[in-house]
Amino acid sequence: MNTPKVSVCVPTFNHQAYIAQMLDGALAQQTDFEFEIVVGDDASTDQTPAIVGQYAARFPGKIRAFLHPTNQGPPQPKEFAGRNNVLQLLKACAGQYVALCEGDDYWTDPLKLQKQADFLDKTPTCAICHHNLRVVYEDGSAAHDFNQSDQKIDSTLADVLADRWFIGTASTFYRNIFREQDFARWHAKAASGDWALVLQLAATGSIHYLPQTMGVYRKHQGGLSNVHASDNVFFLKNRQQMFEDVNVWTDFRFDGIIKKTIEKYQNSIAELTQKRNESV
Repeated sequence: MNTPKVSVCVPTFNHQAYIAQMLDGALAQQTDFEFEIVVGDDASTDQTPAIVGQYAARFPGKIRAFLHPTNQGPPQPKEFAGRNNVLQLLKACAGQYVALCEGDDYWTDPLKLQKQADFLDKTPTCAICHHNLRVVYEDGSAAHDFNQSDQKIDSTLADVLADRWFIGTASTFYRNIFREQDFARWHAKAASGDWALVLQLAATGSIHYLPQTMGVYRKHQGGLSNVHASDNVFFLKNRQQMFEDVNVWTDFRFDGIIKKTIEKYQNSIAELTQKRNESV
C-alpha cells in the first residue's frame, strides 16, 4: 500500500460487542484516495483482539493492528486508562490526515472521510474538521444530537480554551502535524487526552463544523466518560492543571479566557469538597 492520505485511528479496549460495527463503518468509506485503519488494542480481556485480528487478516493492505499482549498503562490513576496506547497509536498514523473513532463508536455516512478530506484540502488554514454525532445510551435513555442546532460553523482555539467542548471524538478529522512534531510536554500529564490533542491542533489553525450527522457516539457503563465525570475531584483538578499548563504553553496570550476557565474548575472543586465534608 502506498502512503495513505488518511489514517483512521482506532483505540480499543474490551469492545467485543462494538468493534466489528466500527470497522465495518470504516471499511465502507467511499473515497478517491487511499486510507488505512490503524487499530491499537490495549490488552483487552474479552474477544476484541481476536475480532480485530480476523479483520486484519481479511484486509491486510487496509488494516494495521497493534494487539498489545500487556496493557500499556499507566495502571494508575484510573483516569489515565488507555493513555499510552492512544499516544503510541497517534504516532503510528502515517496519513496526511487522521480521523479518530474509538472502538465502541461508529460511522454511518460512507462519504464522511471524503467530505472532511475535501474540506481540509481546499482550506489550508483549517486544522480540524468535525461533524455532528448521534449520542445513544446503552441503558435506554433517549438518544440526542451531540452538537446543538446553534453550533458555530467556524471556531478557534479561544472557543476551546473557554471550556466549550463541541468536538465529538468520533467526528474528529485533523491535519496530522504529529508526523513531524512531538506532543506538547503537558499532554502526557493530562487525563483528557482528546482535549489535549485538540488544543495543540487548534493552536495551528481553525476548526470547521459540518452540520451533518455522520456517526454514533455510544454511552455505556464501560466508557471512560463515566470516570471523567463532573463529580470526580481528581479529574477536575487534573483538568484545571491542564489549563494552567496551556496558559504557560501559549505564553499567556489567552490569559483572560483561561483564568475564567480555571476559576470555574476551582469553584466546582470547592463545592464538591464542601459537600463531601458535610456528609462525613
